[in-house]
Amino acid sequence: MNHDSYSDSYIAGILRDCRTIAMVGASANWNRPSFFAMKYLQGKGYRVIPVNPGQAGNEILGETVYAGLKDIPVPVDMVDCFRKAEAIPAICADAIDIGARVLWMQLGVRNMDAARQAEAAGLKVVMDRCPKIEYGRLSGELGWIGVNRGILSAKKRPLL
Repeated sequence: MNHDSYSDSYIAGILRDCRTIAMVGASANWNRPSFFAMKYLQGKGYRVIPVNPGQAGNEILGETVYAGLKDIPVPVDMVDCFRKAEAIPAICADAIDIGARVLWMQLGVRNMDAARQAEAAGLKVVMDRCPKIEYGRLSGELGWIGVNRGILSAKKRPLL
């Protein structure tokens, strides 16, 4: 897998097939990127389960916060990581243990060792991307700055 460039069909397939997302590093602070991404993805029909040891037992956007991936009592399709690259190997190990199908690292986060470990265990991997941004781009929605990769059309051609 070339982690410098993902095909639209690869990303769209993940976003289409995954319905439950564990968001590691979710924040209860409304102006943090993880909060905004969680709210957006919930609005698109995903169940997003927040993981944050400092907020465990509380709620973020109506979902109970868990201390770790292994504490989540339901199956998880995707693990979305709002953590630094150094934290990813441990998150990857837990994602494998809980049977997740996708390890997704947020913008600016890359860890090739964890990617290899996840892929060896059969997980799909995405690095340095945001599922909120990719969903908006692939579904034909215009982004907050009013552009969608420079392609404007009166006809919506969503891939999702």
